[in-house]
Amino acid sequence: MATLTVPAAVPPVAEDCEQLRKAFKGWGTNEKLIISILAHRDAAQRRAIRRAYAEAYGEELLRALNDEIHGKFERAVIQWTLDPAERDAVLANEEARKWHPGGRALVEIACTRTPSQLFAAKQAYHERFKRSLEEDVAAHITGDYRKLLVPLVTVYRYDGPEVNTSLAHSEAKILHEKIHDKAYSDDEIIRILTTRSKAQLLATFNSYNDQFGHPITKDLKADPKDELLGTLRAIIRCFTCPDRYFEKVIRLALGGMGTDENSLTRIITTRAEVDLKLIKEAYQKRNSVPLERAVAKDTTRDYEDILLALLGAE
Repeated sequence: MATLTVPAAVPPVAEDCEQLRKAFKGWGTNEKLIISILAHRDAAQRRAIRRAYAEAYGEELLRALNDEIHGKFERAVIQWTLDPAERDAVLANEEARKWHPGGRALVEIACTRTPSQLFAAKQAYHERFKRSLEEDVAAHITGDYRKLLVPLVTVYRYDGPEVNTSLAHSEAKILHEKIHDKAYSDDEIIRILTTRSKAQLLATFNSYNDQFGHPITKDLKADPKDELLGTLRAIIRCFTCPDRYFEKVIRLALGGMGTDENSLTRIITTRAEVDLKLIKEAYQKRNSVPLERAVAKDTTRDYEDILLALLGAE
């Protein structure tokens, strides 16, 4: 499901470090060499390169990259080079500090990662920012969004397959009643969405469809301009159909008046080692255009090159 391509014979870590050092020196930066190495190494290999580079040259690789490259290309390279948990911590911190109601990074991190991956991201957050993610979300986000997002990032969900069908039936009724009453920030909606396991939530959403004849997300479209409803739909879609959820984020990032590079970079760098192949298939099915072609049309130069490399383009 990943699109990352790693060579069958990966050079020794010391050689990768030496080549990266060469890319930074001389008359201008060799961006293509940076891409040829970092965009074709998995998380463990990139971690080893960072460690060896610091030991060999007395400088953190990320700092060297910051000094040598800039703009959206720099953002993509840095995000990709970070360890997945560290990357999630950085994305979560950025969104919490610059919160706006249409933000989706916190929802994605809380709802598409496994419980252990979310826990690792929160540990990385502690290490990097000397605070907890929960306290920053509570400090920077207000109102119904705080009420929803603090427990969403706090929970350590059960990750097993067990399902209580009678509970799913009764909680589907509760959700329908609260949504019908437009009580979108009701404690019961938040309790169900922020405490139940993924398997239990999927059973509840299926029961909702069976009992009321349509998906729960349809009832959450009562007011398309209500961003809280958009956030609730995003949470549900991250559990029920993450590939189609991410496809829509990319489609909107590429389809507006200007390209939303931050969203495009976030999805490609966080999913290239996970399920980007499924997202590409969903994009092709929905838009009748290969995702690589759409990205190439809306991006340029080194930024285009690294995104296409992570998409697995030949």
